[in-house]
Amino acid sequence: MACKHTKPLENMFFGGNYFYYLTIGLQAICVIHCLKKGTQNKWIWLIVFLPVIGSLAYIFMEMFSGNELKNVQSGIGSVINPGGRVKKLEEQLRFSDTFNNRVMLADAYLQTGNTNRAIELYESSLTGAFTENEHVLTQLILAYAEVQRYNDILKIYKKVHNLPQFARSKAHMLYAIALEKTGNSQQAEKEFIFMKGRYAYFEQRYEYGMFLQRAGRTDEARNLFKEMLDEAPHLSARERKYNYQWFSKVREELRKMQAA
Repeated sequence: MACKHTKPLENMFFGGNYFYYLTIGLQAICVIHCLKKGTQNKWIWLIVFLPVIGSLAYIFMEMFSGNELKNVQSGIGSVINPGGRVKKLEEQLRFSDTFNNRVMLADAYLQTGNTNRAIELYESSLTGAFTENEHVLTQLILAYAEVQRYNDILKIYKKVHNLPQFARSKAHMLYAIALEKTGNSQQAEKEFIFMKGRYAYFEQRYEYGMFLQRAGRTDEARNLFKEMLDEAPHLSARERKYNYQWFSKVREELRKMQAA
């Protein structure tokens, strides 16, 4: 007979979101380090398929040196206590008001949902030699989308649309949504179609499907969603895991269509 206290103990150590975020944080830190060191062939599958054991093994066998261990501890700390990292960055900016310190704090604000303060810092950073900074401009698009400042997204687009990395990025997707929200649905669809591709760009394609639904083109949206699900079995395990949320959202939308 199972011990009656088993469930509470499981909840204590593994319940809620903390264990999930800690695991994802460990994986992210290890995979990034792995790619930088060029040891991915040896480690990456172990880290992906055995998240806790694989990540801990990687940390102690590949990262157990003074400076790198500090980086790991810092990364884990930001997952467990993001507020603590924000306070540290705020103190850092007060001590030294530099472009890098402003942007790091703005990034942290954006990640923790303090979008308006992130926008203030991003906007104040676009001065002098940093007026056209690619990272800040792209982050501003993400932040403006959070607070539905769609006209501001359209203004920034003119500064970043020629960047190679913009073509099928999330920022480009948000630009397409901004076009729709400001009454230019025809151009919005052109942007969505440009980002469409097989076996990739699942977030962009999901948003295109939602665009089609809002336009009353349910059959087209249904076909797009089914196409995405048909592609899922042909992806690698890593790609399926990375795009899991979009496949889940697509299934939910298809269920709603069927029930309607």
